[in-house]
Amino acid sequence: MWRNSLSLSSSLLQNPNSYVSSSLSKSAINGVVSSQLLSHYSSSPPSIPSATATSHSDSLKVGLGIGLLNHKSDGVRGFVSSSGAIGELSSLASAYVDLARHYGRCYWELSKARLSLLVVATSGTGYVLGSGNAVDLSGLCWTCAGTMMVAASANTLNQVFEINNDARMKRTRQRPLPSGRITIPHAVAWATSAGLVGTAILASKANMFAAGFGASTLVLYAFVYTPLKQIHPVNTWVGAIVGAIPPLLGWAAASGQVSLNAMILPAALYFWQIPHFMALAYLCRNDYAAGGFRMFSLADASGHRTALVALRNCLYLVPLGFLAYDWGLASGWFCLESSAITLAISAAAFSFYRNRTTKKARRMFHASLLYLPVFMSGLLFHRVSDNQQYLREDSSDTVFQLSFSEPSVIDDDENASWKKNARDSSVSSSFHRPLVAYASIAPFPFLPVPYYSAP
Repeated sequence: MWRNSLSLSSSLLQNPNSYVSSSLSKSAINGVVSSQLLSHYSSSPPSIPSATATSHSDSLKVGLGIGLLNHKSDGVRGFVSSSGAIGELSSLASAYVDLARHYGRCYWELSKARLSLLVVATSGTGYVLGSGNAVDLSGLCWTCAGTMMVAASANTLNQVFEINNDARMKRTRQRPLPSGRITIPHAVAWATSAGLVGTAILASKANMFAAGFGASTLVLYAFVYTPLKQIHPVNTWVGAIVGAIPPLLGWAAASGQVSLNAMILPAALYFWQIPHFMALAYLCRNDYAAGGFRMFSLADASGHRTALVALRNCLYLVPLGFLAYDWGLASGWFCLESSAITLAISAAAFSFYRNRTTKKARRMFHASLLYLPVFMSGLLFHRVSDNQQYLREDSSDTVFQLSFSEPSVIDDDENASWKKNARDSSVSSSFHRPLVAYASIAPFPFLPVPYYSAP
């Protein structure tokens, strides 16, 4: 090292200006300039005697300065290379984030996520109503997840089959498939995977009965209701049947069967969908005509029949609150609340029937949007558990027995034993509720004919 310093010192003494210029150019390339070094050697060439006198100290200083410059230049090169790698990684990560955001938005729109969430809400309500005393939260979550996947698959297939129709409608032309943001094979792959996963979740985490309801919802919506929209106006009633299945799915997932009081919420959904979609079809009748859909309102220029059908189905909703109370599903307060909100939506439908304008149709549409969440919330809030239902039945039996009994000790003992046997039988029957034999008639003709289990 000392010899190298001496050699550098002698070369510097022989040609100091060339060394200064080379040092300056090297420092400029590396981005590091030593001002002290340049000012010391660029003023005037030093004389030979002074350089000889201080050769050892100057050579040591020069060697240390050059080493420092080389060290700094290596650090700058490493910093530049590492910052370039970090920049490439950040740009790559940003590209992946943008890609995930793009396809996530496409899947969200293909699934019609808000409509699918409404389907999940009806299925979850059916699960809670069919759970009896205690609700299995894990089973509820799995049922909602399976329902969401099945609904997403059905809605995606609906858009795959209607891609040309959606391209001609203002309301739907910006969807992922008509706008070209996603390809048809990609959408079909998403629908297939979502449908299979959702049905598998219902079959493994709930039961095959619930999985059958999920599969029937998918098939009826995608392969019956969707093509029927371009063939006949009866598609609205078929779609209402499809919309009534999710509460049965939730009830079956919770209890493994379908009983009489399980029909309250599906019936409400069936009759509710008719005025809801009649109002929507009236508001969007020009758009539906441009898309090639055969809606009921297109054959009714005056809107008289459309408003009449909406009003009639609103009136069908009136007795459901009393039936829920009479069949032991909800308390008497729900009967009053249900009657009040049903009369409200009926009043909106009657107003539309009297004055068939866009404003009245929109008011009825908004009333239908308000009706369903209020109805389901009241049904959940005022629901009667199995224990409460048993106590109410037991108290009514006691009143009936006391009104026809004689005041004797023997009769009291017999009545006590009879009430005990009746209590035991009612408790055991509450866990084995028979299926309803007439559940397969209209408006649910798709249901299998149920059977009664032997006592």
